[in-house]
Amino acid sequence: MLSRKQLDDFEENGFLVIDQAIDRQLVLDPLISEYEQLLQQLRAGWIADGRLDRHAPAGTFEDLITSAYRAGLDYFQPMDISLPAGEIAPSVPFHAGPAVFRMITDSNLLDSVEAIIGPEITSNPIQHVRIKPPAEILDDSEIRAHITSTDWHQDRAVTLEEADQTRMVTCWLAVTDATVENGCLRVIPGSHRGRMMPHCPNPQLGIPGDYIDEKAACPVPVKAGGAILFHPLTIHGSLPNTTSNIRWSFDLRYNVTGDPTGRPVFPDFIVRSRDTPSSEMRDPAEWRRLWEAARARLSNKPPVQIHRWSPDAAHCA
Repeated sequence: MLSRKQLDDFEENGFLVIDQAIDRQLVLDPLISEYEQLLQQLRAGWIADGRLDRHAPAGTFEDLITSAYRAGLDYFQPMDISLPAGEIAPSVPFHAGPAVFRMITDSNLLDSVEAIIGPEITSNPIQHVRIKPPAEILDDSEIRAHITSTDWHQDRAVTLEEADQTRMVTCWLAVTDATVENGCLRVIPGSHRGRMMPHCPNPQLGIPGDYIDEKAACPVPVKAGGAILFHPLTIHGSLPNTTSNIRWSFDLRYNVTGDPTGRPVFPDFIVRSRDTPSSEMRDPAEWRRLWEAARARLSNKPPVQIHRWSPDAAHCA
């Protein structure tokens, strides 16, 4: 559980850094291993399809990521822990492995979440992996927030209006050290006490620059295995990765069970309940089936809408 000082800091600043939020041996190492195996499988498929030279660098996870990006291959969606927005095909890939489920349901992590939103906790489906290559290899046209630096935004803004009163918290987990040099997050402390800011969906979903006072921002480095907890109105973004290595993290969200998730077409599940522990999901295969069922239901249907913002709004001019 969080200390009184930590809770006071969260209430004052709208974010809180937790060192060693997840156990290295029990959670982080199996997660890394699962992704290494997944990337090897993707590489084998790309080579078999003739889309990747079999002699492309493959010595490390980082080598594989950079080789895939340089070859114009999408490693992100097959590794993401969510379905995409827009049109969803029956074969669109996603990753819902047991080590990811172990991370989402980690008791130490949930203890911290419980201290902020209470003991009835649902895993919110707004969740992503972010594996960011060095900025120097990115295409000039690269705008994806999961690949390049992330624009200023509030996490409440990526939900639909149904969740504007939802009690939720974001947990940003570092798989590799997040430093100023490799693109750690930056935050505007205290911004959660303000209102929902207008956002524009181009090129990323972000707050127009006229609404941001960057002088108030501060970088937030985090060691591997550490986490940042965010209030849903805290304004934050990320710096570019100016190193020669990747920067890897996960975004997870949790809300009070029964509150709208803000993304109702994607599956949520109960991760903790002090009132009815039997309602907690404990089987990673069941979790995966929820996402498979959502993919089948949404395939070849109208595009999935994940936020309320229009590029034609006056504030986007």
